Parts: sequence; C-alpha cells; structure tokens
Amino acid sequence: MEHDKLKSRPPYPFETIGVAMAFSSTRLEDVLAESKILAETFNARLLLIHIGERTVVKENTLNDILKRLGVNHLVIQIIWQQGNPVKTLLNICKQHLVDLLVLRAKRREKGLSYYLGSVVRGLSRAAKCSLLLLTEPQVSGTSFKKIVVNGVQNPKTIPTIQTVNYFATQMGAREIIVVTESDQQGVAMAMAYDSTANQTTLVKERLSSQEAKQLHELVCLCGPCEINVSEEIVTGRPGYAIRQYAEQANADLLVINSPDAKYGLIDRIFTHDMEYILENLPCNLLIVHSRVY
Repeated sequence: MEHDKLKSRPPYPFETIGVAMAFSSTRLEDVLAESKILAETFNARLLLIHIGERTVVKENTLNDILKRLGVNHLVIQIIWQQGNPVKTLLNICKQHLVDLLVLRAKRREKGLSYYLGSVVRGLSRAAKCSLLLLTEPQVSGTSFKKIVVNGVQNPKTIPTIQTVNYFATQMGAREIIVVTESDQQGVAMAMAYDSTANQTTLVKERLSSQEAKQLHELVCLCGPCEINVSEEIVTGRPGYAIRQYAEQANADLLVINSPDAKYGLIDRIFTHDMEYILENLPCNLLIVHSRVY
C-alpha cells in the first residue's frame, strides 16, 4: 500500500502539509493563512481537510477565504469526508503521505473535555506524521524566533532536533534552546532516609554534571546548525518542567517527541509528561513523529 512508505520516511523535509479545517472556528482564516505561508516556505504541497458535512455555505466560506488569501486552487487539494474526526484524519494523512498536519489548539482545556479527550489529544498520540498546534494563528503568520526543544534521552530525540534545525532555518528563527529535565527532587526523596544532606547534595551535583555532558553530546550528534543553539537543564517533573520553562522564556514554539506508545484514560487521570503540556499549552507546539523508529 502507498502509506507503507511512511514507515521508513524521515520526519523532514515537509513535502506535504495538511491542515485540519474547522468551520465552527472563528480562526479558520488565520489557520489557512498560516498553512499557506508554511507550504510556500517549505515548497510543500498543501492539503485542506474537513471532517464533516460538505455544504454550499462551507464551500462558499472556504472559497471566499482562499480568494482573500490569494490561494490558487490549482496548487492545493481539498478533501471533504465524514466520519470519526481522529480516525478519518489519521487515515487521510497516511493515504496522502502528509509530513506535517496543522491544527488550531486551545491553550487550556478543562473539565469534561480534558478527561474524555479531544481531536487534538487523539491525534497527538496516534498520528504518523508531525503535528503543529497553533495557539494563536495569525493571517500575517506566526514569528517562530525562539524555539525550545526537549532534549530527553531517547532514540527519537536526534531526528527531532534535526527536524527543529530544518524548521528553524526555513522559518528564520534566531534561537534554539535544547532543554533536558532533571527530576532531582525525586532523587532527593529517594535518598532522604539513608543519606545525609551533604551526600544528597553531592549526588545531585554529580547528576547535573552528567546530564549536562549527555545533553551536549546529544546536541553534537545532531550535526551543524545555522541557528544559535544553547543548552539548558531544568529541574522538575518531566513535561511540567519544560512547559514552565517554555512559558517563562517566552518561547514561540515548544518541540517534543511523539509519544512512544498510545495513551489511555489512565494516563490522563494520572498525569503523563505529555499531558502536562497538552492541558496547558505554553505556546505553539510541534510534536515530531520520527517515523524511522
């Protein structure tokens, strides 16, 4: 099958960019404008996808938006399908070898929508392509100047950082910060009953030194980058710590690996590292799916 090619396809370059269209959103034009800019920047094919009923009103609305944005119908493909939003989007992305799927995402989800999940949450756990979640899309395009990327020790991280280098170079970013999270509080708690304060401090210092070395080696393995790249270690619970860091650093984009496994309801009740980020997005989020793993 055609989508079997996805299994060995690297996460970049972005040759096909899809955008999920929600006509109920007041930011549809902004999302389409952002997608147009991305497609032009990466010289990618643009796929417009709507999961829902195809009506004359929706078609007229879309045509009006595309006309205002100066989008040529000959260089895009529009897909109208009905069905389960997550499953249908996943199938379309596989069939059309989508490399990047663009969606509008709320910065905060609370109550019932948090526990039962949403289209964004479902896609973030199962998509076989990278996802770009835009929190505040703009007709003029988002400025991705400062990018924070999770430098977790994982086989997926090198392809993720390389994808960030590619994205940052094309989008004119000024700074990439590779961040690793150190749960030193957990180490201190584990040693609390059998160790002195000095011993605990010494272990934490050695841990920080080792983590800094591992992070630097990881960044070096990713190859050269035209953008200024710095390295940071933050202390705290995985997911929560980097979310806080990205928010405090006023990052324009946070980049993380795709999950290693599908999440279930239990992962949303007992918060998983990605859930800390999805429940309260600090900024735009890029989830890189390294399909080679």
